[in-house]
Amino acid sequence: MYGPENPFLIFVVEDDEWYNRLLVHNLSLNPDYEVESFFNAADCLNALHKSPDVVTVDYRLPDIKGLELLKKIKDFNPDIQVIMISEQDDIEVVVDLLKHGAYDYIVKSRDIRERLLNTVSNIRNRAGLQKEIATLRKEVSRKYDFKTSIIGTSPAIERVYDLINRATQTNITVMITGETGTGKELVAKAIHYNSDRASKPFVAVNMAAIPKDLVESELFGHEKGSFTGANFRRIGKFEEANGGTLFLDELAEMEISLQAKLLRALQEREIVRIGNNKPVSFDCRIIVATNKNLMENVKNATFRQDLYYRLYGLPIEIPPLRDRGNDIIILARKFIGDFCADNGLAPKSLSQSAANRLLGYSWPGNVRELKSVAELAVVLSDNDEISPENLMFGSNEISADLGGGEMTLREFNLRIVKNYMNMYGNNPKTVADKLDIGVATVYRMLKEDKAGADPE
Repeated sequence: MYGPENPFLIFVVEDDEWYNRLLVHNLSLNPDYEVESFFNAADCLNALHKSPDVVTVDYRLPDIKGLELLKKIKDFNPDIQVIMISEQDDIEVVVDLLKHGAYDYIVKSRDIRERLLNTVSNIRNRAGLQKEIATLRKEVSRKYDFKTSIIGTSPAIERVYDLINRATQTNITVMITGETGTGKELVAKAIHYNSDRASKPFVAVNMAAIPKDLVESELFGHEKGSFTGANFRRIGKFEEANGGTLFLDELAEMEISLQAKLLRALQEREIVRIGNNKPVSFDCRIIVATNKNLMENVKNATFRQDLYYRLYGLPIEIPPLRDRGNDIIILARKFIGDFCADNGLAPKSLSQSAANRLLGYSWPGNVRELKSVAELAVVLSDNDEISPENLMFGSNEISADLGGGEMTLREFNLRIVKNYMNMYGNNPKTVADKLDIGVATVYRMLKEDKAGADPE
């Protein structure tokens, strides 16, 4: 932000001595502004190395025209804002100056103070906001630095680091695969925020979370009145991510009918909004993720082969937590430390016996499950060390439920489904994937159980 050590610097370029003093006086009324005056374009250009925030330019200067000076300033640094000032008000001249990058055009008068100060104030507020955004983006970039966001020292995760690093060097499409909870979106963000697109948007779309009849509108946008309920024009995610990265998560859930439109968009680098025939170009990096084997989907004719090869790009497979060895302990200690710090609790350590128990578990929910287990362990621990008894795994409940007493096959199957629903956030689709059964089967079993439990 601006302050005594970083003043808001304004150059005044005006050959009329009296009017030059008038402009300097008006601008100097604000103690936060540092103002320097020039009587010709050459002196101003020689001082541009001081990086002024604003330059006011007289349209008629003795050495070159104001338009030429405007162009030279913008060539030197397009972030410098230029306010053109002149006694004439030819609309064609004004349009030409604005077209070449002038922030505003003010007609010369003795009453210029209010208009000038308002314009400069608007520029300053906008510049301050842009600096704040740039600072936040740098902080986000540091947050997604490889080895602070994706933690581990195992050979498997080191391989992921290497592939992320390679991905940041180009705009190659990246396909991230891995089980649920392994951190696919985290890897996508690490690629984006460490690439040359870091200052542009990162737009994530979960294909499984969008109703199928709205996917096309969500991705490509729509025009007002293009369908029932389209009460306004909406840009899609491709346009929203322009200049940055579009992350398509759970790609395997995309309907086969929409896959052709996605393929065309990727090939042509342009989309067409619903209700419009005019193509709109886009420039965004594509990263996709899935917990499915897309080649199997290709063989089953539920995913287009041509789209698969268009998206394959650089493949990054994230290893399941059970294959990462001591990374489990490193991550657990981090989650425990973070949770204690975030909740104002005294630090807690992990006992060796608890660590051994963590290493012996299969982690079907991967890193996401480990985080939940670690945080719950902190809550359940009564002292400064976490013991094995504080570790509660979802599969423990399954084992206890399935091991007690006789039951019918239907009861046995239902109990498995209900426990998996508890483990995976009551997501029928994930449960169906884990149990390798149809989603309709999961819904039917839960519906029958509810019907059986409800009193008549």
